[in-house]
This record gives sequence, structure tokens and C-alpha cells, in this order.
Amino acid sequence: MDDSASASRVLIRYEDGSIRKVADKLATERPITIVVNGEEFATLVCTPGYVEDMAVGYLASEGVLEDVGNLADIGYDDRTGMVYAEIGSVSAWIKESGSKRYLSSCCGKSRPSFVFYGDARTTRPVDSRDVSLSYDTCIRMMTEMQEQSGLFRQTGGVHNAALFSREGTLLLTRMDIGRHNALDKLYGYSLRNGVKTEETVLAFSGRVSSEVLLKAAKMRCEILLSKSAATDLAIELAEQLGITVVGFIRNRSLNVYSHPERIYEGV
Repeated sequence: MDDSASASRVLIRYEDGSIRKVADKLATERPITIVVNGEEFATLVCTPGYVEDMAVGYLASEGVLEDVGNLADIGYDDRTGMVYAEIGSVSAWIKESGSKRYLSSCCGKSRPSFVFYGDARTTRPVDSRDVSLSYDTCIRMMTEMQEQSGLFRQTGGVHNAALFSREGTLLLTRMDIGRHNALDKLYGYSLRNGVKTEETVLAFSGRVSSEVLLKAAKMRCEILLSKSAATDLAIELAEQLGITVVGFIRNRSLNVYSHPERIYEGV
């Protein structure tokens, strides 16, 4: 875990009628600006660490980076908080409609019309690869992801995301104050390192919104597991895109919201 992902602060704690000063850990929050071919594209508020991966994942999910082979260079300047990406070929619609945007850590991008258009261009139904999980495996995966969440245990202020193999082996985990950032860090790392996300299961700690569902679709993941609930639009999209959403995975229970044929009873 990156030491810069948390900071120590002295605070006042009230507990069971007593008041005392304590040292506590807080999640670090920092704005990061992504510059594409010399022009500012977006500013994300995120947890430091894996910043270049986050930028690659974000640009890929936005349709700016359509093929990782088009990424000529990427570099992060920690002093200025700038990520510089050189992309060999940028879609014309991005050039025409793109403008600098500020994205908060909590709720992802706003939804102007050109972003909906971008989603339509870059999202298509997932290809079925006969991935399936038992109910017990879904619960085990969520438990294992949470056990890897050291920064959350320290601060209580970050989201967790993880990729598992279809056999249930934990491959990769990332944490960030922004749920979208955590997913982008997974996606960007996978693109840069040849991880075939279409052969993985995506696990996530946050609410499954439509934007989270679209990120899962762009990663080509057939199954999305979450500790939290899903929204109605997310499930409508999941049905259309062929994604199994399993949510409210807590203790020994869960909800299967869409495409239940991939989840079965047994070992």
C-alpha cells in the first residue's frame, strides 16, 4: 500500500461519554489533471497511487484511447499533479466535443449529451465465455477482497475493487476515494499489462450505478459482484448488455439482479 494514500491527523474523539485526543488516519485526496496531446482533458480527484494506470483506464473508458497500442507515452509529474498522455490517434468526435472537465471523487462524471454518445460508441454487449460462479464463491470473493483492504481498515474512507480469475483466484485489487477511480486503476493496469479482463470477474465495494455498470461492460466482464445495492438503470443496462450483477453480498446472503443463469447452487 502506498504510504501517500493516507495521512495522520490529531482529532477529538467522543466515545461512551469520554472525550480525548487521538491520532487517526485519513484517506488522502488530490486533484490529478490528465493532459492529452498537450491539451487538458479532465481533472480527477483521487487517492495518490497508480495514477498513470487510472489515467489510462479513464481515457479508455471514455473512448479517447480506443487501443492501448495507440498510447505512445504517458508520464506523471507528482510535483504538479499532471499526467501527460501522448496518443497516436484520437477520435474526431472527441476533438470536436471534448472539453476540460472537473470530476469529483464521489460521483463520477456529469452526464452531458456527448458523454452518452461516447458510451454508445464504446459499449456493446459482452461476449459470453461460459463464466459461472456458485453462491458460496461469490461470498468468498467479496470476503477476500475486503480482507485485502488495508487502507479501508485504516481510514474507512475508500472504495475497493478487485479482479478475480474465473476459477476464483484474486488477481488484482485497487483502492481509491472515488469508486470510479478504483475501477479505472484496475482497467488501466490490465490494459498496460495484458490482463484479459474479459476472462475475469469484477468485484466492487460500492453501489452499482449505471456508470459503474458501463465501466464493467467496457472491461468486458460478464459478472459484477458488489457489497452494495444496484440502481434500476444499472440493472436495465445489465440486462441489455448481458452482465450478471450480484449485489448486497454480506455475511451469508446476496441478491442476483440480472442474468441469474451464471450463478448456481453448489461448490
